[in-house]
Amino acid sequence: MNRTDRLYALVEELRACAPRRVSARELAARFEVSARTIERDICALQQAGVPIYADVGRSGGYTLDKSRTLPPLNFTPAEAVAVAITLARAGGSPFSRSARTALQKIVTAMSAGDGASARELADRIRFLAPVDRDDPASVPAVLEQAITTRRVVRLTYVDRHDTETERDVEPVTFTASSHGWYLTAWCRMRGGKRVFRTDRVRRAVLLEETAPEHSADFLHDDTPVDYEVRPLEFV
Repeated sequence: MNRTDRLYALVEELRACAPRRVSARELAARFEVSARTIERDICALQQAGVPIYADVGRSGGYTLDKSRTLPPLNFTPAEAVAVAITLARAGGSPFSRSARTALQKIVTAMSAGDGASARELADRIRFLAPVDRDDPASVPAVLEQAITTRRVVRLTYVDRHDTETERDVEPVTFTASSHGWYLTAWCRMRGGKRVFRTDRVRRAVLLEETAPEHSADFLHDDTPVDYEVRPLEFV
């Protein structure tokens, strides 16, 4: 059994046993690997967002929070691969880290047969890119937090003239265009709305202060006439 299949099987084993805790030794015997390998696998699953909890001690072990897992999904292999293609192109976008954990959860919740078929189909998909092209700059995780929790964030920003400034901003939206991703925010230094290219943010620090509410429509009211701003359709 390869590691990908074992990770899937581990989740299914813990789901079947929940709420009973299963020790690393039991799991190691079940999958014919070392307890240390099981511990590394569990750690990888936890980092991917799978809600596995561990207790130490004689009666300790691992258990899966059933209330926070997906039931078996009726994704076809082609549908799962379509989602994977979309998420693979999320590099440099907000929530790109969450995209990776979302895909892990989707594949984990599929049936064993469909999951294997999806992985086989995915192996026949390729992306062509210049060898000297840099990967898209990742949006700093702190900007994602700022939008998610509506907190003021302190930016060190380099503008198109290579001038570096530090400013506190009240984030409102992420906006995508063919040129990349932008943070739209109310800039306290300038006393007005500003748009910041995320790949020009050098540092970002989340502050404790909750940002006031701002209308996203107000911040986009100067969009060029040959463009329109569309919200993300979540359907």
